[in-house]
Amino acid sequence: MKKIFMTLMSVVTIFLMAACGNSDAAQTSNAAQNDKPPQKKILVAFFSATGNTAELAKNLSTVIDADLYEIKPKVEYTSGDLDWHNENSRATVEMKEGNENVRPEIDGTVENFGGYETIIIAYPIWWNTEPRIIDTFLESYDFKGKIVIPVCTSGGSDIQHSEARMKKICPAATWKNGQRFTSHTTQDELKTWFSKL
Repeated sequence: MKKIFMTLMSVVTIFLMAACGNSDAAQTSNAAQNDKPPQKKILVAFFSATGNTAELAKNLSTVIDADLYEIKPKVEYTSGDLDWHNENSRATVEMKEGNENVRPEIDGTVENFGGYETIIIAYPIWWNTEPRIIDTFLESYDFKGKIVIPVCTSGGSDIQHSEARMKKICPAATWKNGQRFTSHTTQDELKTWFSKL
């Protein structure tokens, strides 16, 4: 009887050890999956003071299935700040020649920036170039190994000047040619543009 009991105990012990081993293996497998780098994704980061660029960015993120991040200034721009007729308005002072090093502070940060492969930066054209807060954004993250595509909204000014400036500010990125859009650009037009990149 004693031998039967000992045999049964041995069998039970072996089963328990095997079960624990399988559990440890499953946990190791799950840990390995969690350690995998995040899927490569696209981020549309935009600054918009009047809403035109926001509309473009939202439409673009929808048609290309990208995440959306608003570049918000810590101190919001008022209509008075944006009065380009007033040489003392905030935006005019920031954009004056000689004030290229002005860097308005950004409220918040991009979560998991390292997980994105492509960053589309959308902005309005101010004084024939990108607003200074875009420069703040470019200097706030490590763009090495990332594809960056600038897009702007403008009724007349083109993107070339801002594009050249941004490349100098952030040479570590891999830049693709940018594009100027109007606030009336349709989702179909955006989809067609992106498919040709």
